[in-house]
Amino acid sequence: MELILTRIAKRKDYTIGRLSFVERVEDEYLAGSREVYFCDTLEPPVVEMKTTMSLEEVLRSPVKTQSLKPFAIPEGRYAVVVTWSPKFKMYLPLLVGDQVFNGLFQGIRIHMGNTAKDTRGCILVGRNQIVGRLLESRKWLYELKQLIVAAKARNEPVWLTIK
Repeated sequence: MELILTRIAKRKDYTIGRLSFVERVEDEYLAGSREVYFCDTLEPPVVEMKTTMSLEEVLRSPVKTQSLKPFAIPEGRYAVVVTWSPKFKMYLPLLVGDQVFNGLFQGIRIHMGNTAKDTRGCILVGRNQIVGRLLESRKWLYELKQLIVAAKARNEPVWLTIK
């Protein structure tokens, strides 16, 4: 299953996006795929990062990530698995990337929340009906987990592309 998060509003304090899934279409007139809107997303602000450091230098850097303000993860394609979250005490989608991503962005999940204060780099899901906020977050998290579990039951890998 392919999920697509398209960031549509990059603000100083938050980022709003649209989460879609790719639906396969096969009928007598049309064959292919199309994006189907699922829900809205909320993330911390997008920060452009540039570094000339090697992977080893980045991973051994003395920068204290706890002192940095949360920011949205880089654009890219990430595997999605559902694992137990000790923090939330429930099963939640977890993003898995390459060695650099996993070293810098440990524990990035998709979970419920209403404002940018509810995320420390994670992706929140819901409906964006109030500027800078999400509503119905628990409902949309439940629906998303159902989609992911169904895909996994069909032995399909789940991917999230962020653009």
